[in-house]
Amino acid sequence: MIETLLGGLLGGAFRLAPELLKWLDRQGERRHELAMQDKALEFEKLRGAQRMAEIGAAGDAAFDTGAIEALRQAIGAQGRPSGMRWADALSTSVRPVITYSLMGLYCAVKAASTAMALRTGAGWETAVPRAWSEADQALWAGVLNFWFLSRVWERRDGRA
Repeated sequence: MIETLLGGLLGGAFRLAPELLKWLDRQGERRHELAMQDKALEFEKLRGAQRMAEIGAAGDAAFDTGAIEALRQAIGAQGRPSGMRWADALSTSVRPVITYSLMGLYCAVKAASTAMALRTGAGWETAVPRAWSEADQALWAGVLNFWFLSRVWERRDGRA
């Protein structure tokens, strides 16, 4: 009798074992499939963000190209005469007048600082080098290069 009971129980257990293993295997497959879908979702998010960045960069490039073209047209229009003599003369005189005014003011300040140094008892050999520094030399060189070398380049390019 015990053998019959034991045989029935063992037979049932052996019959249920494959079903139990199938059930555990399906659970593992589902977990794996869920993890794979999470990875795929992460990948799609990254790809979407990259695509949005590409679209933004393309939009920025198009905007920059348009802005540069507008600036080029505006600068080109500034160089063309308007046909009104007084307006063209005024437009032509702006840079020289500003340069003369600022350089006149600059020279006045330097002359005043030299004069003050001389009044306080400093000699010429001390006052002039202190009033005229390397920064002053660089400033004057820049101004002279702007006004005189630009003419050389304009002649070379056939604009003068």
